Amino acid sequence: MSSPQITELPNLPWVHIQDPQDRTLDRLAEQYALHELDVEDCRHRRQMAKVAEHAGYSFIVIKTIEYSRETREIAFHDFDLFVLRDALVTVAEGKNTIVQRTQARLPQEPEFHSPQGIAYLLIDFAVDEFLPVLDEVGDLIEDLEDQVIERPTPAVLQKIFVLKRLLIDFRRNTAAMREVLNHLMRMARPEQQGSLYPYYRDVYDHLVRSLDFIESYRDLLTGSLDIYLSAIANRTNDVMKLLTIYGTISIPLVVITGFFGMNVHLPMQDWPRAVYVVLAVLAASTVPLLVYFWRKKWL
Repeated sequence: MSSPQITELPNLPWVHIQDPQDRTLDRLAEQYALHELDVEDCRHRRQMAKVAEHAGYSFIVIKTIEYSRETREIAFHDFDLFVLRDALVTVAEGKNTIVQRTQARLPQEPEFHSPQGIAYLLIDFAVDEFLPVLDEVGDLIEDLEDQVIERPTPAVLQKIFVLKRLLIDFRRNTAAMREVLNHLMRMARPEQQGSLYPYYRDVYDHLVRSLDFIESYRDLLTGSLDIYLSAIANRTNDVMKLLTIYGTISIPLVVITGFFGMNVHLPMQDWPRAVYVVLAVLAASTVPLLVYFWRKKWL
């Protein structure tokens, strides 16, 4: 069991718990009168991003993103915040980069030395990680478009569906985060001195931009899927056209050879050079068809 990280600022304790099952969370819940349902949400991961208002604190669930360049997989993780008047409790499973980045920024940002200010920094750093990942997704889609045009294989189709599912999950979490920022902006009063409204508005704009990118990428994937289906249909048409040409060319050959292959008395069957006449007839029936198809540019 990992010990909680405690960041001491002037008149502000910030406790970060890396293991939601840590009993430290129970002690803090008793100390700060945290609701049992909020504690339960911390321990049951995969919650939706949300804000819950209570008498003495606000419970916020945000989403952090993790992207692996090796496997090209994206995962969203819960990050929980208990924002009290004079204290902050955060809960996340495992190490989280936004905690270290916030701790590194706090000494240069004394105006954010409050539970609400630190919460803003954590949310800001979490949202800042969305756009770089979307840039990576955009590069994957660009490569995929080239593959669809050059090599439309079933493996490419599978990649399209994987990316579509990824973007659906991305949009669901980003839209939920946008609602969290909407709630926080309503809580912040723009006219109040030191209000966090402009900062939350900036984060909100980043989320809107992320959603715009997601919608654009979904349209590109839909277009790639249409191109894939068209390429497969064109390839099928080419194969059917070729088979039809072969079948058309073979019809007179089959008729002529079938005629001379009958087990009855036929003209020229006793003539030694009759085979050359048959070959000439075969060529005369085939060459005009080939010339016709070539002029029609079907070959």
